[in-house]
Amino acid sequence: MPQSVVQHRVYARCRCGLLPLFAGLVLLPLLGGCFVGLEKPEAALDIPNSYTTRVRNPDAALPTPDWWRGFRSNQLTELIEEALTSNLDIAAAIARIVQADAQARIAGAPLLPNVGLSSGYTRSRSSQSTGTVPQTTTGASERNLYNASFTASYEIDFWGKNRAALLAAQETASASRFDREVVALTTVVSVAGAYFQMVATQDRLRVARENLAAAERVLKVIQDRFTVGTASQLDVAQQESLVASQRAAIPPLLQTLRQNSATLAALIGRPPARVTIRSSGMWQIAIPPVTPGLPSDLLTQRPDIREAEAQLAAVSANVEAARAAFFPSIQLTGQGGYQSSILQNLMRPEAVFFSMAAGLTQPIFDGALLQGQFDLQKGKQDELLQNYRKAVVNAFTDVEKALIAVQQTAEQERLQREVVRSSRRAFEIAETRLRQGTVDLVTVLQTQQTLFQALDNLAQVRLARLQAVVGLFQALGGGWHSPVEELPKNR
Repeated sequence: MPQSVVQHRVYARCRCGLLPLFAGLVLLPLLGGCFVGLEKPEAALDIPNSYTTRVRNPDAALPTPDWWRGFRSNQLTELIEEALTSNLDIAAAIARIVQADAQARIAGAPLLPNVGLSSGYTRSRSSQSTGTVPQTTTGASERNLYNASFTASYEIDFWGKNRAALLAAQETASASRFDREVVALTTVVSVAGAYFQMVATQDRLRVARENLAAAERVLKVIQDRFTVGTASQLDVAQQESLVASQRAAIPPLLQTLRQNSATLAALIGRPPARVTIRSSGMWQIAIPPVTPGLPSDLLTQRPDIREAEAQLAAVSANVEAARAAFFPSIQLTGQGGYQSSILQNLMRPEAVFFSMAAGLTQPIFDGALLQGQFDLQKGKQDELLQNYRKAVVNAFTDVEKALIAVQQTAEQERLQREVVRSSRRAFEIAETRLRQGTVDLVTVLQTQQTLFQALDNLAQVRLARLQAVVGLFQALGGGWHSPVEELPKNR
């Protein structure tokens, strides 16, 4: 038979052996994971139809994605937008997303064949002194070996272990994205809170200085009366005490102002020396309308609930992976390529070689290792199920408390305005009569103290109202995207 025909038949046999090997390894991933079916525990959530605190139209003013613009403060908007791009906690959360995505790719790698290419050259010489009769140096055996080959391996994911591991990693990556939203919302709320604290402190400082000026003005009148003998030394001492008290109230406010400025600087990723806040006062900040929607909508809007749900789904996939580990593992390996002692013959048909192997491994006794791993994942699943339920209950509670705070602080501010109005009128009358000498100094002191306290309380109540509105936005999960997504089935 001619040599060319023999070579063709050898090459054909080798090719017929290699092609099924690599074709099978490519098609086997389609057979893997056939038995994956996540066991999703029932959350058994008790979702009310409405909140206890009644809202006339719960869908009238749902939070917008850029809800902070509703306060109509350009400076607040600039600070929040800078924090969203420069805050270090948000940057760290984004880095965790990158890590989680990488872990998902790592977990998905076993679902595909592992294919490699190798090549090499070896020159060897066998020892001539190991035999019974020594050989001469000229009889030494030296040889070259050239090779180029592909190697491939694949584990048939018949029971879905690798597929479940991939699903767990993907759900963990989803949880990391919701965690980033939680961090971003917390950052925005913290920036708004620190900004409102600074603005409120500036207002309180202005009120304290105006009160100090008023007290000093009254002290001047009393000192003039003491000079002419119509007031006593006790009257002067009492007013001086009030002036000193008003002056002593200023340093704590300055301390609060500077500390909140430093806090705000850290939130936007700047050193404190680079932050300067100049506002026109709390009364120039609008109170945006906001309504809570339905309680069922909250489950798709709160990022912490979505994060807890994704974590529960991830550990449920881990339970399935731990269960699949009890079953046999089927491993396929193959190698094929060219091998020759002469480089120029390396790619000839007769230099082809291949090998295929299949193995099955079944755990029999492992000291309860697999059972322990399965029980561990089941315990984590139950823990995260309770965390998910807790997150839902806490969300409803947060909204209820925020609605109460918004309503009551609005009413408190209205009443406190009336207190300031009547206290100011009483002080103005008392100061006028003091100049006329027709009022008792004790009455003047009382009206001063009442007005000063009322003004300071009004500033604090206004701050509490702004914080309550921010708290409601936070309780609702920040901005809502319309339309509301369909509520997922309970896991």
